[in-house]
Amino acid sequence: MGMFGPFERAIAGRYLRARKGERFVSIIAIFSLIGIALGVATLIIVMAVMSGFKDDLLSRILGLNGHLGVYATSSAGLHDYEKLATDIDAIPGVLSAQPIVEGQVLLTGNGENSGGVVRGISQDDLRHLPSIANTIRAGSLDNFHGNDAIAIGLTLAERFGLEVGNKITLLSPDGAVTAFGTVPRVRAYRIVAIFQAGMNEYDSTFTFLPIEAAQIFFQKPGAATQIEVMVRDPEHVSTVNRAITRTLAGEPIRVIDWTQSNDSFFAAVQVEQNVMFLILTLIIVVAAFNVISSLIMMVKDKTRDIAVLRTLGAGRFAIMRIFLMCGASVGITGTFIGTLLGVVFCWNIERIRQGLQSITGTKLFDPTVYYLEHLPAKLDPVTVMQVVGMALVLSLLATLYPSWRAAKTDPVEALRHE
Repeated sequence: MGMFGPFERAIAGRYLRARKGERFVSIIAIFSLIGIALGVATLIIVMAVMSGFKDDLLSRILGLNGHLGVYATSSAGLHDYEKLATDIDAIPGVLSAQPIVEGQVLLTGNGENSGGVVRGISQDDLRHLPSIANTIRAGSLDNFHGNDAIAIGLTLAERFGLEVGNKITLLSPDGAVTAFGTVPRVRAYRIVAIFQAGMNEYDSTFTFLPIEAAQIFFQKPGAATQIEVMVRDPEHVSTVNRAITRTLAGEPIRVIDWTQSNDSFFAAVQVEQNVMFLILTLIIVVAAFNVISSLIMMVKDKTRDIAVLRTLGAGRFAIMRIFLMCGASVGITGTFIGTLLGVVFCWNIERIRQGLQSITGTKLFDPTVYYLEHLPAKLDPVTVMQVVGMALVLSLLATLYPSWRAAKTDPVEALRHE
């Protein structure tokens, strides 16, 4: 007879099917199963959402800012930026190198004011920036040229009540120095395109000018403030960082990649993800304790049956295997149902969110708070397998003590008072 033979399976199956007078034990087992299923499903859903949030946020931040930046060490900027960009573009692993003129300004329009960031970039480079070129909601990048063109985010346009063709004014405090003090630079630009990058912070603060217009506005003729570099493998950006530093050795530059500029932010997200995993694991642990209590009650209820089985020739390990199967059946079934629920929920999480929003009439995922326009979920097979394995191990461990107690039952003592 194998590890779990027909005899053990038949007895375990009978014990799991509640009969009259045994409903209470069966109800506890059902609640244990539901607890394990909910714990597994919750853990899978939360970890998928946090992984999706991290990846989506990373792709949006890097999609607009680049994987690394080459900055001038002086305020004069990078004057030979075209040659520098060409040299960087030739380095293995680099996808693109885009010269940029960047500065902070005060945006005004229709009586509204807001702080913002202006980036001067060439029309061709902007067309090759997917987070902008693929998200144009009004206007066209075909008109992104000249000294008065500007592209703004959708959130900013809605807040100011602006449309394509309207004008928005840029004010920079770093103006011309006169005998009466510093005079801010003010210039009105015509909106030629409205984009929606998908991250509220960018859609409300970032604006784009043709690089020549930005050089004039920020008084940096023939210079760029930085070169944004996109690499083939963002996870190994440090290799490209070192290659750029070697290639441009002697140039007055400094190179900063995304792991250096955003390390504290993404480290905090990773810590939060690990803490949530540990906290939600407690749900499965509580459900495992329910399995222990239900099995102990079952052993107590089946003491006479155990004694009869022992007198008929069943060994201690056979009794132990019977109750191991009872507990393991609850754990395996609960884990399977929870995994199925979690995976299906993750696949349809955005539909579920929109459905709940339409029913309740409230915004469940405010982009002004969470930075993203939708609720992302990324199912990682490794994480799912970790959750499943942990649930199965906890369920199995929960069955050991009650099963051992059942195997230790003395048939003589159990039948003495029968």
